Amino acid sequence: MNPIIPPFTAQTALQKVKAVQDLWNTQDPARVAFGYTHDTIWRNRDTFLNGRDQVIEFLTKRWKKENGYRLRKELFAFTDNRIAVQLFYEWYEEKADGSRQWYRTYGLEVCWTYNPEGLNRKRQMSANDVPISEEDRWLTDGVDVNSIHITEEHL
Repeated sequence: MNPIIPPFTAQTALQKVKAVQDLWNTQDPARVAFGYTHDTIWRNRDTFLNGRDQVIEFLTKRWKKENGYRLRKELFAFTDNRIAVQLFYEWYEEKADGSRQWYRTYGLEVCWTYNPEGLNRKRQMSANDVPISEEDRWLTDGVDVNSIHITEEHL
C-alpha cells in the first residue's frame, strides 16, 4: 500500500485514521513508532514526549498496564496536513486478588500534524478512563472494532 500523505481529502483522512487504528491495535511499540517522525512531539494526557525512542518506551510501559487493549478511532476533522480523531479503547487492570477491572477510555487527539512524507510529527491526546463491567464492553475479542454501533450519547 502506498503511504497516505497530505494534503488530505475526506477519503484519505479516513483511510489514515483507520490505518493508524489498526497499527495501534497491534500493540507493537516499535511498529507504531515508525508512523512518527524521529523528532515527533507528543502530549499524552500529562506526559510529554520527544522522539521515537521515548514513544517506544512510553508505549511499552503503557501496554504492560493496559491489558486486553482494543482501540477504535473515528475521524473528527481534518485540514491539509492535520487530522483530529475521537477515540475509544478498552483495557483491564489486573488486581492484587487476581480479578480484573475493565475501563473504557474516551478521548480526543486534536492535533495529528503530518510531514510531506505522511509521518506524524505532532500528537496531542486528552482522555478519561471510565470503569466498566466486563458485560458492558464493546470491543470484545473477535469483534471487528469498526462494526460496533456507538450511540450518540458516547460520541
